[in-house]
Amino acid sequence: MIFQDQIKDMQEFEEMRPLFGTQSKLSANKVIHELDFHAKEFISKSPFLVMSTSDSKGRCDVSPRGDAPGFVQIIDNKHLFIPERPGNRRMDSIINILNNPQIGLIFLIPGMGETFRVNGRACVSRDKALLEKSAVNGREPLLGIGVQVEECYIHCAKAIKRSGLWDAETWLQECERPSAVKMLAAHVCAKTKVTEEEVGHLLEESYVKRLY
Repeated sequence: MIFQDQIKDMQEFEEMRPLFGTQSKLSANKVIHELDFHAKEFISKSPFLVMSTSDSKGRCDVSPRGDAPGFVQIIDNKHLFIPERPGNRRMDSIINILNNPQIGLIFLIPGMGETFRVNGRACVSRDKALLEKSAVNGREPLLGIGVQVEECYIHCAKAIKRSGLWDAETWLQECERPSAVKMLAAHVCAKTKVTEEEVGHLLEESYVKRLY
């Protein structure tokens, strides 16, 4: 690897740990092991989460999930249900969960700097009642992801503040943003005969016709 002066093991890291200082009382004691009122309120108001899974060899994958606030069902103090909406059909998260049930979630609320983290174990569920409750426009998801909460906690706003994520004045103008169509076309055109124009059409069609 090209990275120089790598930390080789935990012993070397522990020798450096004093440089980072000690945890505050807030940080050291913020983890809870089931969903309380505040956790449930945060999740119920979140329209977007990031899901981390890994395969049996530990190779990681991160995937976004989003819908109207409340799309994640809170079953009880220890269990959540996330509907599996139509995506790119690769099914990376589902396949990972079937091979390695450990999962990590970060919930976001637009305009709020703090996020909420959940770590636990996941399963792939076809629970009819939960799927029916997740229906949108008369369409039920085929599957959902059940999560058993092992630990959860509020995460401070430093990363959001540093990034200016919710500050519209920091956002790029549309003409300055990377083109998803050009990126996807550049990545697939060498392997297929699809054109950039066709890529744009296929993307737009999926956004219009296959959100649910």
